[in-house]
Amino acid sequence: MPAKDAFAIGALSEETGVNIETIRYYERIGLLRKAARSAAGYRLYRPGDVARLCFVRRARDLGFSLEDVRRLLALADRESRSCEGAKKIAEAHLEEVRAKLVDLRQMERVLAATVKACGRGTVPDCPLLGSLGRLT
Repeated sequence: MPAKDAFAIGALSEETGVNIETIRYYERIGLLRKAARSAAGYRLYRPGDVARLCFVRRARDLGFSLEDVRRLLALADRESRSCEGAKKIAEAHLEEVRAKLVDLRQMERVLAATVKACGRGTVPDCPLLGSLGRLT
């Protein structure tokens, strides 16, 4: 690989905003190809690795699991891309996100009510501390 077309892991990290340890992890689990090595043993990445890592980062930023990212990459790697396959993965993830939003709204209501019930100063029966201590 010509030196002008290769760059080190630090440059890949800077270009994509992905932590170096995360890049190594993605390589270990197969989301990124095994990098070529320089004569000194340093990882050498190609421009295509930037695009792939940006894809992974964006998918992770949207909350896709590593397995979903793997499935999306498999679709993206095909010459004939399946929009329907990608849609099914995204629809399932969207359902999960919507369920989490429902849970978060419920948590917000409970926490807001608890904070509102909390008095100022020092009292023997703080509603907030009491509600956190309940097991039921």
